[in-house]
Amino acid sequence: MHFEGIYTPVITPFKEDYSIDYDAYTAHVQYLQASGVHGLMIGGTTGEYYVETHEERVALLKIAREICGDSLQIIFGTGSVNPDASLKLAEDAAKYQADVILVATPPYSLPTQRELALHALAVDRAADLPIMLYNYPDRMGVNMEEEFLDRVGRSNNFCGIKESSGDINRLHMLARDYPHIQVACGMDDQALEFFAWGAKSWVCAGSNFLPTEHLALYNACVVENDFNKGRRIMSAMMPLMRVLEQGGKFIQSVKHGVTLDGRVSGQVRKPLRGLNKDEKQAMAQVVKTLKTTIAGIAAETPEDTFVKTIKANISKTKAEVASTQAGE
Repeated sequence: MHFEGIYTPVITPFKEDYSIDYDAYTAHVQYLQASGVHGLMIGGTTGEYYVETHEERVALLKIAREICGDSLQIIFGTGSVNPDASLKLAEDAAKYQADVILVATPPYSLPTQRELALHALAVDRAADLPIMLYNYPDRMGVNMEEEFLDRVGRSNNFCGIKESSGDINRLHMLARDYPHIQVACGMDDQALEFFAWGAKSWVCAGSNFLPTEHLALYNACVVENDFNKGRRIMSAMMPLMRVLEQGGKFIQSVKHGVTLDGRVSGQVRKPLRGLNKDEKQAMAQVVKTLKTTIAGIAAETPEDTFVKTIKANISKTKAEVASTQAGE
């Protein structure tokens, strides 16, 4: 299995009574299919899987598969506090035609690396599908360390990892020591660094409402190998990344972004609560500025970029000359 491009961890819209709004979900999946993203992650953190029943999670997979057919890769989350529940989810992932399963650490139990590997291998046997690991110690409590990676390497199904630790040293370790495991960016404010280290995929919640802008960064870095352009796009994205990764209301902000984009995102399930009025206004301003700035960057011709580079080099040279003369 090859992972490349933008993968959207799809939100789950909930009605006022907190039941799933399947009509809104269907419309949102159809929008993402048409947007140009490369894959969908059903049952990820952004989808609030942890407050959904087994039946609800499988229903969301079935709907997405029916809509997308073979046009998009679908990754299905098997995460659960109960390892046996993960096995059943893995079995249904295979039954209902997921392309890949997402395998995470069971939260709260704090398994050893050997225990975690045995769990992951059991989930692997239940589905026998390609696997993207999900390393998110802030939520799960445990890192997927070298011992774990070596143990699960006995199965060829372990072919990717969504790295969401925020620890840049882990990215270095994975890129150097485990090149056979494809690294997907799972920490939105580090996307540029992941691409620079050879990652070709980005699982980004913001693509629920800004797919064009997230695709712009992927195209600049991975397709065009233009990291000057990539840095400018990432710079424009950073205010949003601060809201999402550091604002303390990640899912609520993503859902409000979908609302701002004109679709029904619905409620968040308890214990979460939606954004307040000031947070909504701040989010709207961040999104508006981001879209305008990145649209301007994307509209530039190669000639525009060349001229800007020449001017920057001239300014740098003048500054160096002035510095030299001042020192004489």
